[in-house]
Parts: sequence; structure tokens; C-alpha cells
Amino acid sequence: MQYRIDSRSGNKLSILGLGCMRFPRLLGAIDMKKTEELVMRSVEGGVNYFDTAWLYPGSEDALGGILDKYRVREKVYIATKLPVVMLRGRADFDKYFDQELARLRTGYIDYYLMHMLTDTELWNKLKSWGIEEWIAEKKKSGRIRQIGFSYHGSRDEFLKLLEDYDWEFCQIQYNYSDENFQAGVTGLRAAARNMPVMIMEPLLGGKLAGGLPPGAERIFREANPALSPAAWGLNWVWNQSEVTLLLSGMGELSQLEENLKLADRAGPGMLGEAEAKVYRQVLELLNRSYRIRCTGCNYCMPCPRGVNIPGCFAAYNTSYAIGYVAGMQQFITSTALTSERSSSPSLCVKCGKCETHCPQHLEIIRSLDEVRRRMEPFWIQGIGAAARAFLGKKRR
Repeated sequence: MQYRIDSRSGNKLSILGLGCMRFPRLLGAIDMKKTEELVMRSVEGGVNYFDTAWLYPGSEDALGGILDKYRVREKVYIATKLPVVMLRGRADFDKYFDQELARLRTGYIDYYLMHMLTDTELWNKLKSWGIEEWIAEKKKSGRIRQIGFSYHGSRDEFLKLLEDYDWEFCQIQYNYSDENFQAGVTGLRAAARNMPVMIMEPLLGGKLAGGLPPGAERIFREANPALSPAAWGLNWVWNQSEVTLLLSGMGELSQLEENLKLADRAGPGMLGEAEAKVYRQVLELLNRSYRIRCTGCNYCMPCPRGVNIPGCFAAYNTSYAIGYVAGMQQFITSTALTSERSSSPSLCVKCGKCETHCPQHLEIIRSLDEVRRRMEPFWIQGIGAAARAFLGKKRR
């Protein structure tokens, strides 16, 4: 495992962090057996940074229970987040923070983030509620060691936030397909001058690992048969000296083992012009293939009408990137189109709740209309209606 130094605290952080949003699940609940194996193998492999959040269902409690069970809390750094979108006033700061400490079975948080800041207006609202004084008190008591924020807004607003407070770290979305998206490379370099920068979505929610067009996979394979598309994605991030660590939401031990091997030898400047050319070729294909730039973060969920928004978008993109049949199979499965209670885009009533929570600022309502037109032609609607009628009759 390679490590990089947190320039503010001096902490020695593993360049590979475990993103805990996508812990493996079984029948909707976190699969504790698999999750325990992942967490403890990560610790054994040298990973010492674990990123979770209040908004990741069951994640804080699972992580805290595992670290406590094996008595390894003091060996790792825990990062979790204040759920800004749920706050209604100053009293909520302690309300959520105290519950997070209880869930994580710890008396302090190593890296605490304002979750999903989008602009200075939102930060100013928190300041009007006394967030700066609250942070100062928690840092003085030792209950928060490092304070930072995760960001989902425009580059210019990111740069303003950097200047508005003495942040000790930040977390941004960054990968080879999003170099100029949100904070982007400009924001990365500006932040890295004064603080460590943690990278989320290095594989764009897994799409740069298992959702690439066949032509893109072929380009990577021909360039280096020993590296998977996921490896190419992670290496691109690690190649940049401004990055402190990246977060990978590894759901399988095989993914973890591959990433541990990569992290053993990754470093700034590891890629040259030959590799840069490969990324450019892949980007040309990607830009022609993906129609909706959803990362599958699920912040838009739950939909009041039950629409599986991320599932709809993933299937839609698959239908263009890989093929219509593959996309349709994914669509039918992810929307439960043939079950008694589907979650298809046709249920959307355009209430707009999803768009207010989307960190990518996608036009979700318009995009769902596009998905419906492509993925729910009359014959698919007929199949779904017949299946639901049959199931309803059978249940009666």
C-alpha cells in the first residue's frame, strides 16, 4: 500500500480508501458477512481511510460494529458527514452528530464533512445557524479532528468555498471522463495547495469499470492486456500528485484484491504520453455513447411515486453504449416492469423533488421522459400491463 501525507494534520493516509456507500446487500439490507470480510481485508491490506455518511442506509452502523468487534478503531481514520439536506436549524447539528457517534461506536470523528455542499448560498445558511461556532467547539473538545466538505456544484462556487473558511480537507468527484466537471482539475489544483483532496466517483459509479462500450474495453485491452478498465480508471487518478486518496466502493473481495495490488505500485507520474493517448481514444467513444451522466449515487431517491430513477438511467445508457437488447433486459429488471408494482418512468408526475437533491444537477424530469420514450414502447407497455394483470388476478 502506498501512502500520502495529509498536509494539514500530518496523518499518513492510504491512497486507496474504502467508500462505504455501496456495501454489499442481501434482500435490501447490508450483508454483514460479506461487509465484514471486505472491511477487515481492507485493514489487513493497509487501507486506513473509511468513508461513510448518515445518508448511506445502514453504513455507519455496519462500519462501527465491525471496527468495534475487531478492536481496530484506533488503526483507521473514519470519515462521515453531516446531512446538510436534512438540517432545519442549529439544533440538528448535534442531533445528527451524536447519533453518528453512537452508530460508529466512537467518541470522535477523524474526518468530518459538510455533506453535499453545492454553493456558497447553502454554506451561508449554515453559517447563519452558527455552524462555525459549532465546529470550533467540536474541534476544541476533540470530537472532530479534521473538518471538510464534499462538493457537488460548479467550479466557480467551489473556488469561493475554498476561500470562505479554513477547511482542512475536501472531497470532490473526479475521473478521466469528468476532468472538467464540477470542481474539476482547476478546483483540484486550487484545493491541493492548502489541503488534502479526497476523490469520490473515480470510476463514475462503476460505469468506467463495467459499463464501457465494447470498443472502449478493446482499446484498453490492446494497450495493456494485464490491466482491467477499472485499473485504468484508478491509475489515472493516482497519477496526479494533487490527489491524496481515492475512494472505491468495492462490493466484492475480488475487486478489493485487484485494487490493493494496484495501490501497491501506484504513484504520481506513473503514466506517460502513450497512456494519455489511450484515454483520449476511450473518451471519444464515451462521449458518443452515454446520454445521461448519472453516477447512480441515489441522492434522488426515494421517488414519491416509486420510480427507480438511477436504474432507469443506467438501463438507458446501456442501451446506447452496449446495445438495445442488453439495455432492455436491464430496464425490465431494474424497474420490475413485469411485476405487480413497477417502478417505471411512466409513473413520474414531475414533482421535481429528485432534481432538488441531484448532486449532478441533471434535468431528471426531462431525462425520464426520454427514457420512457425509448425504453417503454407500446409493446413493452403491453407486456408489463398483461404481467401485472395476471399477477393481480393470481393474488386475488
